[in-house]
Amino acid sequence: MNRNKCEKEYYSIDVGDSTFMVLKRYQNLRPIGSGAQGIVCSAYDHNLERNVAIKKLSRPFQNQTHAKRAYRELVLMKCVNHKNIIGLLNVFTPQKTLEEFQDVYLVMELMDANLCQVIQMELDHERLSYLLYQMLCGIKHLHSAGIIHRVRHTILHIYRSHFILSYEITRYHQPNIDVWSVGCIMAEMVRGSVLFPGTDHIDQWNKVIEQLGTPSQEFLMKLNQSVRTYVENRPRYAGYSFEKLFPDVLFPADSEHNKLKASQARDLLSKMLVIDASKRISVDEALQHPYINVWYDPTEVEAPPPVITDKQLDEREHTVEEWKELIYKEVLDWEERTKNGVIRGQPASIG
Repeated sequence: MNRNKCEKEYYSIDVGDSTFMVLKRYQNLRPIGSGAQGIVCSAYDHNLERNVAIKKLSRPFQNQTHAKRAYRELVLMKCVNHKNIIGLLNVFTPQKTLEEFQDVYLVMELMDANLCQVIQMELDHERLSYLLYQMLCGIKHLHSAGIIHRVRHTILHIYRSHFILSYEITRYHQPNIDVWSVGCIMAEMVRGSVLFPGTDHIDQWNKVIEQLGTPSQEFLMKLNQSVRTYVENRPRYAGYSFEKLFPDVLFPADSEHNKLKASQARDLLSKMLVIDASKRISVDEALQHPYINVWYDPTEVEAPPPVITDKQLDEREHTVEEWKELIYKEVLDWEERTKNGVIRGQPASIG
């Protein structure tokens, strides 16, 4: 495979500790985040005349795990299209051939703020409720395609008053784990601090049961033996009531317009922050909760599910070189679709 790619289209620039080789349409690059999946910078897109985010995948072909993750992320991002989920605007590589191929860049919508900044804001009930509604809409859309979102603080963003999810994505079997995550985020918005500030997964568990109480024997019997033994050997905690964890003083004044109250918000928290996932509220149930359903719009909640083009996405197992070729084909496919006008300057939102 060879492409007629002009080297003059690209330029090299240091962004933090990494070097980006990007199209000249992208200028004013500034680092805004990094993690295991990649390094993200902001930039100005002179073609679209707007600010964007550019993510350089970290060592996508280092091993099979990295390569599979990169392929999965690219395929799913190309398929997902909802106004409460960050849209993919472009995909490119500066390399000209499969043999040279080593870098993958994803260009996405740039958000105005992340969750850490939102937590510092003074949110009234309308804004808090609406942000949660938009978050749940985005998660429901991902779930409809069999995608778990793994909601995390650094990947939740605000954009022009819309709550939009960017995603560390994988396929899933336990969608209610996202409800727990939303509950933790809501708790932090209300309290202004992390509810379960664990330093590792063991300490995290201890913090959870200290606050919510030791779970029932029925739940413990669902755990594997080693985990159950650890939990049973821990002190038993009664936990605190949600009135104690989230007293009225933490909430804004009751809303006159939509009749939203602290008691409703606290009730939603009590249904999301349930250790036993089988007894936890679902995304659909959360969207129907009185604190959320004032915003309910079927065109947003019931948007058509994403169509996953690769039906073997979960089952695929390949060598690094095979993954590399698959990813390269996806990049070429994007370029071809863009050239033919299938993909516009920005993906059309659903809902």
